[in-house]
Amino acid sequence: MATTTFPPAGFKPEDIQPNPRKTTSVRRLGHVDIARLREAVLALPEATWDAENADKPNRFEALDRTRHIVFRFVSDFQDWRKHYERPLWSPWRELLEPVMAQAVAPYGYANAEFPRVMLARMAPGGVIKPHRDANPAAKWPHKIHVPLLTNDRVVFFIDGTGYHFVEGEAVEVSNMAVHAVENNGDTDRIHLIFEYFDADQPIPDWVGKLPARK
Repeated sequence: MATTTFPPAGFKPEDIQPNPRKTTSVRRLGHVDIARLREAVLALPEATWDAENADKPNRFEALDRTRHIVFRFVSDFQDWRKHYERPLWSPWRELLEPVMAQAVAPYGYANAEFPRVMLARMAPGGVIKPHRDANPAAKWPHKIHVPLLTNDRVVFFIDGTGYHFVEGEAVEVSNMAVHAVENNGDTDRIHLIFEYFDADQPIPDWVGKLPARK
């Protein structure tokens, strides 16, 4: 049986360059109307959180005990253009899309897509360990957070600098930098997190050089 080496012969990790349009720290995109989405999310039963988290595709060690409800996800960790919808996308789409559209308005892309869309819930005392988003499919889309529930003691660290994001504020964060989160408060922190890219932007050469990997 033939074997596939990664990276391919003659291909170096530094050849996988991130999108130059991405922020290198934080880009605050402004406030969006989260009222309807927030109400629906806070009404979710614990059984739904438990079932969706147990079946989530983003099982990364750095995320520790953070629970997720994943609506859309990449089907190939090498290529952000290959993504799929999970069962809850359809019933939640009408609530999610207006918030996402408001958040990304500053970019002005005429033809864009959202490859990953999810809710992330961190309990009091929770942490997300310092890490970079390593898979190649994460290197091109903008990574955007919209807090739906938070408290004053939630801190998002990027390269050691701490930031606090308020409810309803859309923020692009650098997932190429070392980032981490701490919830030192006594309430949950729930964010809508999604990726966004310009489908008209030329695709980097390195995408075609990578073997498919799921």
